[in-house]
Amino acid sequence: MRKYQRLQMHRIPYTDLTEAQMSEALRPTASGPVSRSALSNVLAGRQLRIVTDGGPVLEYRFRNARELELAENGGRPIRAGYGALEDRSLVLVSHMIPGTQRGYKLIVDQHTGLATVFEVYFSGYAPQEIAAAREAGREPQFRNGRRNREAQRRIWFGYVDRGGPAPTARHTYTNRLEGKGIYWKQDDDIEILEFYLSIIYSNFIELTRFGGELTVCAPSDYIMVNDHQFIYSRIECEFSGIFTLQVIDLFDMTERGVRLGLNEKDELEYSMYTGRGEITGQIATFEVFGNNGETRGPRRVYRPLETFEVMTDEQVRDAVLNKAHAFGDGKGSGAQGMGGYKSELVTHFAGRKLTVRMDDGGPVIEYEFVDARKLRWRYEGDSHWREAWYEMYEPDDRLYFFAHLLDAEFPRSCAMVAFDMKNGLATLVKGTTGSPFRNNETTVKYYFGVLEMEGAPTPPTYLRHGWTDEMVGECVTWNYQPGNPGLTSMHFYATPSAYSWIIFQPDGSGGMQWSSPGWYAKLRDGVYLMSWIEEACNGTLGVICFNQRTMHDAGFGYHVGSRGLSLSVIGARARHAGRFEIRKYLGLKV
Repeated sequence: MRKYQRLQMHRIPYTDLTEAQMSEALRPTASGPVSRSALSNVLAGRQLRIVTDGGPVLEYRFRNARELELAENGGRPIRAGYGALEDRSLVLVSHMIPGTQRGYKLIVDQHTGLATVFEVYFSGYAPQEIAAAREAGREPQFRNGRRNREAQRRIWFGYVDRGGPAPTARHTYTNRLEGKGIYWKQDDDIEILEFYLSIIYSNFIELTRFGGELTVCAPSDYIMVNDHQFIYSRIECEFSGIFTLQVIDLFDMTERGVRLGLNEKDELEYSMYTGRGEITGQIATFEVFGNNGETRGPRRVYRPLETFEVMTDEQVRDAVLNKAHAFGDGKGSGAQGMGGYKSELVTHFAGRKLTVRMDDGGPVIEYEFVDARKLRWRYEGDSHWREAWYEMYEPDDRLYFFAHLLDAEFPRSCAMVAFDMKNGLATLVKGTTGSPFRNNETTVKYYFGVLEMEGAPTPPTYLRHGWTDEMVGECVTWNYQPGNPGLTSMHFYATPSAYSWIIFQPDGSGGMQWSSPGWYAKLRDGVYLMSWIEEACNGTLGVICFNQRTMHDAGFGYHVGSRGLSLSVIGARARHAGRFEIRKYLGLKV
């Protein structure tokens, strides 16, 4: 018996299923979805002919509340099980086509006669692609990193043919949900936080399945029916591959949805559900007034696992030992482009000595600042001094932040040190090359302690910088280079252990989005040390000291790639985009 490979999507294991395995797994969908809430019988005994723009013509006969007949483009009718849910005049219908890996999800407005059709399919290609390939004498091939288990979708806008003139109106893509966050409690006891921070992606935190620790991003669609009813869909690309479609009603904060696919346990999920929601916030959006997002380009999928540069042990060793660069020597890699708004370099510590002493067996490092950019350092008790390039900045009054490469050990590391000349406290963030997953990712460790320097205050005995969840729910834009949008992204500080970044599109709308582990420490009121690792992406470690009063940061990026190892500056200007009040859902208290 063949063994199928267990792979990982962003550190969530899954099985790389074959097309035949997918066909077998989807076989139960022929009878239609399950639902804890009562399904609607509003279509029982009716016939609908749905005409789509450039897509299929679907002729339905709903035999009863659970079985239908469908003829596609005038073809032979097939029977299938289905489910339907109502929201005012809207009907959400879901069914699969028996013996295939595809099906349709319909949103029909019984009042206007408009319809939106989602054609959903598995195994990497649509039926039209299969037919075209085989007509040309070749078998269809995977494209763009697709996997058999990952759902795909095509969207067709159209109408119900009632025998008269065809309506000119259609449901449209929209940005009207952009910036909104909603907490949902579903009838199947699933609790989830959803954040619509882009017009092509979304972010969600599954409180039930993952306990609120992990935030996940997925390519998404947003369609406007009217001013209070919207269609939202997502596909968990790079994760389990499940497809979710919801009709959201903002008047009474309800949802009707369908979920289809295989979860991380390779179990089939095909269910319809209802839910009730609570608004958790509405952050700012950045399109010009009058841009309502009706038109957009093709949906794109961020696949960092497909583009991650995997290096061998030998390549990593060569990069960190022979190609290590720090601060502007012109040969670095990674995050150098993120320093367009770096602050004034601090140089007045030249000629002075500093010791940072970390608690609980953490490192104790002695420093001599030779000049404005070069220092000598050694671990306490070591007779050998080492030289390194450094840069130092002052993100708040007499609070300093500097970084340098460590060459005393392999795997290669760096030290990023924040020290406070008002109270004698210090925090050291140590970044190291290599992780349990990839040897050219980075890992990070925080140490809290004190500083010793001539003229510095006597440090307290017990007080230290420390972990914080005060930033959870905040959204902050960061402009790293001049321009509109220039090099600009938005951070969403989603949970105490994770965050997301959103890349703006040229029109100011939210675009591609991804998430990673994140760590947050408080240095002073309104001043935080935040770090992230672009895990399962490019492996970079970023650490910034963020001052909420100046709306500016000072930070450093640590990266290893084929061009070498780099330590570079991060400096950006911030705008506060708003916050989501989500702490209570995550079990956090002030």
